[in-house]
Amino acid sequence: MELLELADHLYTGELPIEAHHPFASSGQLAEVQPGLAFVDAFANSAAVDTPAGLVVVDTSGVFHAKSVHETMRRWSSSPLHTAVFTHGHIDHVFGVDLYEEEARANGWRAPRVVAHAAIAERFERYRFTAGYNAVINQRQFKAPGLRWPTEYRIPDETYRDALSIEVGGETFELAHDRGETDDATWVWSPARRALFAGDMFIWASPNCGNPQKVQRYARDWAAAFRKMVALEPEVLLPGHGLPIVGADRVQRALTEGADLLESLVEQTLALMNEGARLDDIVHAVRAPAHLLERPYLHAIYDEPEFVVRNIWRLYGGWYDGDPSHLKPAAAADLARELADLAGGASRLAARALEVAAEGDLPLAGHLAELAAQAAPDDRGVHAARAEIFGARAREEASTMSKGIFSWAEQESRMKTEGAT
Repeated sequence: MELLELADHLYTGELPIEAHHPFASSGQLAEVQPGLAFVDAFANSAAVDTPAGLVVVDTSGVFHAKSVHETMRRWSSSPLHTAVFTHGHIDHVFGVDLYEEEARANGWRAPRVVAHAAIAERFERYRFTAGYNAVINQRQFKAPGLRWPTEYRIPDETYRDALSIEVGGETFELAHDRGETDDATWVWSPARRALFAGDMFIWASPNCGNPQKVQRYARDWAAAFRKMVALEPEVLLPGHGLPIVGADRVQRALTEGADLLESLVEQTLALMNEGARLDDIVHAVRAPAHLLERPYLHAIYDEPEFVVRNIWRLYGGWYDGDPSHLKPAAAADLARELADLAGGASRLAARALEVAAEGDLPLAGHLAELAAQAAPDDRGVHAARAEIFGARAREEASTMSKGIFSWAEQESRMKTEGAT
């Protein structure tokens, strides 16, 4: 099935979103308009072929850039004039070197890279935390061999709030808004009525709460959606997932994305202003169910519950309102004390399995984790922990939850097998 036909079936619900997960990669190219190409990859790449050369919005990632480049080259042999990085995540900013090699070989003008000014700080942070980022992405994507890069293509030109560039007679308007990242850029082509959204739109509930990543900005993100709607785009090209074509469809998708984020912000802040604890807020705030049912807003990557925690972190800091968490005992000490009270770590683990059998996997997870911290070398305890977190992973829909619970399961499987 052609990409645009598939996109249509996903939007209307004729096909479930599982038929093409937004983080899948078919590698196919669709010419959305004459001279406008879109490559469906783990992180997408879009290009406009102008008389002066290509303008490419995102060049894909460290693992997919070569194949994306090859696909793009089957569509156009024009030299790369300008690459725009919508943000600094590593699935979007590799591959410029492939175009630069072509430029050197053919005597072409060297490509220009444009991005938001904050991208430099992101790349610097990635170098400082390469080991940490490797671990959390191994866990999130179940990719045990993943290694985090430390060398990045630094932009030739940066901007702060907005930038208009002209290439081959076509104008591209770059706008900055904080959303998933603090260095986000979205691109507007007025002549084509085309919006290059980057990860501002990913065919899923906005990735605004990732529990293992840095701060995200729900209120700013919603405001960005409203700005996009005001432009009346007719084509939306996302950072992940497939194009949305048609002014009414684009408007609805962006408006409902804003509605979802605004609802979470408003509910969370209202409870914070009443003095509620984080735990109370997390269990009280609910995203509008009708929005989560939209094919482009399913919670299959991030989750609204995690967005609530990120809103708290932005406006309230890290203290969650529970005084025992301010200067807590070591987790292992607390676990051993509770295990002793319960009759031993094995009894805690057995109770965890009982609770899981009764259908309360969240509570079972607490008990299993306490048992494992109290008796970290007990294979029977780890067998229970593996069973419970494996069950949790199977019940979850989001990439974030599946990754963390599966990682916990694997940790304990290794313990039960005597691995180190």
